[in-house]
Amino acid sequence: MRHRAAASRAGRRPFGGPSRAPVVGSLLALVLVAIGVTACASTPDAAGPTKPSPHRTTTTTMPPTTTTTTEPEQPGWTPVSYVGLDIAVDERTVTDPDGVQVTVFRFRAGRVRFDLHVGSQDPPANLAALPANAQPAVSSAEAPSLLAAFNGGFQVSTGSGGFEVDGQTLVPLQSGVASFAIDANGTGHIGVWGQSLPAPGEQVTSVRQNLAPLVVNGQPSPQIGDIAAWGATLGGGAAVARSALGEDPSGDILYAASMSAVPADLADALVSSGATTAMELDINPEWVQLAFANSAGGPLQAGVPGQNRPADQYTSGWTRDFVTVLAP
Repeated sequence: MRHRAAASRAGRRPFGGPSRAPVVGSLLALVLVAIGVTACASTPDAAGPTKPSPHRTTTTTMPPTTTTTTEPEQPGWTPVSYVGLDIAVDERTVTDPDGVQVTVFRFRAGRVRFDLHVGSQDPPANLAALPANAQPAVSSAEAPSLLAAFNGGFQVSTGSGGFEVDGQTLVPLQSGVASFAIDANGTGHIGVWGQSLPAPGEQVTSVRQNLAPLVVNGQPSPQIGDIAAWGATLGGGAAVARSALGEDPSGDILYAASMSAVPADLADALVSSGATTAMELDINPEWVQLAFANSAGGPLQAGVPGQNRPADQYTSGWTRDFVTVLAP
């Protein structure tokens, strides 16, 4: 009986080998390892969305953006000079009911600066005492930044106003006279000296005066029809070459000129272009001239149709005072 029981217990292991428990455990471990490897190798799309760990740092890369400050062209104005992507100088032609055409150049505030130059003959000056940016020709330092240049006012012998350049008074300034003032930072302003100019705290370094205001508070002068009040003309004619300078509420400076116009033509053209104040500059065909470049330091072009002087007159040197318009 004892031998049968032993044989019966032996019959419960038909393969006669060791117990299967260790084998099953090993197989189960291999399966779990395989499942873990597969899960790690799965892509997010295959495995579905996963909840980020609270300790995980994520970085989002946004596509680059391009920002420009270029403003659109204003209707009625044609850009002629750029500083970077910005319009620095634009122009328009104003035609009055009589068919007179006046060319208006607008120098945009904050995008240009100004220098006042003396001429080799007028106003009388000690040229040796003046810096290069006030001499009778565009200086080598100004040339790479030059956007435009235009004529000044009457000869000082006419008594039409004073003249100050780079802090040096060449002709005493007069109160009540229309003036173009240039500040230490190159900003230009137009007003009546002793009234609207200089503003409190304004650091004026150069001033060009010429006659009474042509435009005041957006209206032509009450004397606009008195031809004699605006200077002697060649042959005594009313319609001659004339130029003027105005300022609009944005601080833009506007130069207006025509080779055949009366004072009212200039005043009307400036007012229609936005000027609220203005002054007459030089008159008669020998003196009215403007040159401009499409970009700073570029080739110069004559700006007033029919002007007598060549576009490079101010770079080669001139007998009379003039103003340069420069990129900041």
